Amino acid sequence: MGFEKKFLAYLAGDEVKDVGNKFHFDYTRLKNGLNYCRNRRLNDGSIDPHDDAKMKDGLDQNIIPQQSCQRCDWMFSELTTQASKMADIFSSRVRELVHLHFSPTMPRFLSCLFRCFNDDQEALVHKALILIKFAVMNAIALRKILKKYDKVHECGSGMNYKSKLQAKHLDIMQSPWFIELVALYINVNGSDSLMSDELFGPLTFDLSMTDEESVLTLTLLSSEKYGCSFTCPICLDILFQPYALSCRHIFCKSCACLAARVLIIDGFKYASPESNCPVCRESGVYAKSVRMPEIGLLLQRRCKQEFNERLIEERNKILKQTKEYWELQASYVIGL
Repeated sequence: MGFEKKFLAYLAGDEVKDVGNKFHFDYTRLKNGLNYCRNRRLNDGSIDPHDDAKMKDGLDQNIIPQQSCQRCDWMFSELTTQASKMADIFSSRVRELVHLHFSPTMPRFLSCLFRCFNDDQEALVHKALILIKFAVMNAIALRKILKKYDKVHECGSGMNYKSKLQAKHLDIMQSPWFIELVALYINVNGSDSLMSDELFGPLTFDLSMTDEESVLTLTLLSSEKYGCSFTCPICLDILFQPYALSCRHIFCKSCACLAARVLIIDGFKYASPESNCPVCRESGVYAKSVRMPEIGLLLQRRCKQEFNERLIEERNKILKQTKEYWELQASYVIGL
C-alpha cells in the first residue's frame, strides 16, 4: 500500500476524530497540484521527460538550489498556516495528557476511583498513540510533498522551506513536546513497543544508554527512523529535571539556570531577556521555558544509579546557593 492510500485510510479512521480533520495536511490535493504542474511542463517542453526520469531515479545532480513557480508556490503559505495550527493543537493536547498523568492529589484519587469502573491507564495510552500517529503521518506527508516539489521543479526550494519551517519552530517532529509524548507513552504503557495495525505497521522504540550519550530511536513505518538525544548539551550527562526553552533545546534545569546566570532557587523568571540559548544563541528563550516531567520520569526509571547521583549533587548545589544567598542578604541588612 502506497503512502497516499495509507494516509487516506488513516484520515478515514475513527481515531482522527479525536484530533480533527482540519488539522491535517491536504496531501492528495497538494500532490495532484504538483502532478498537474509537472504534466504541463512536460507538454510545453519546459522539462525533458528523460531528465524527469533521471530525477525519479535520483541520478540528476544539477539541482538548482532556489527556483520559484507562480502556480505552485502558494502551497508554502498554506503549509505554514496548517503547520502553525498543527503545532498549537499538538502541544496543547500533549500538555493535557501530561497534566492528566501528573495530576494533583485529589484528581489522582478520583482517577484511581474511576479506574475501578474503567481502565483509565489504557485510555491514556490510546490517546498518546493517537497523537504519535498524528505527528508521524503528517510529518511524512510534509516531507513527501516537499520532495515532490523539488523533483517537479528541479530545485531545492522544498528542502529550503522545511529548514525555514524548523527555524519558526513549526515542525512537530522537532518539537520537545513530541519527545515528551513518546516518553509519556513509554512511562504509562511500561513497554518500548508500540501497538501496530495493518494501516500503520509496527512501531518500536529503542532507548539505548551508553557512557557517551543517551539516545531514543523511534522506528516509523518499519523503515524510517527518528532519533533524539537525552544528553544535556552543557554538562554532557543525562538530562536531570529537564526543561525545554522556547527555541526547543532541552537542558537540565541547573545547567539552563547556569547559562541564564540565575539561581536554581529563583528559576527562569529572573533570567534576562537578552540571555541566549547555549546551543542556537537565540535570545529571550528562558521566559517561556517548560518543564518536561515525562522525560525526567523516563530517565529516572531507566538510569536509577545516575539519577540518584545527580539528585545528591543537585541538592548540594541548591543548599550551597541558598546558604550563599541568605548570607548575602544578612550582610546587606547588617550593613544598613
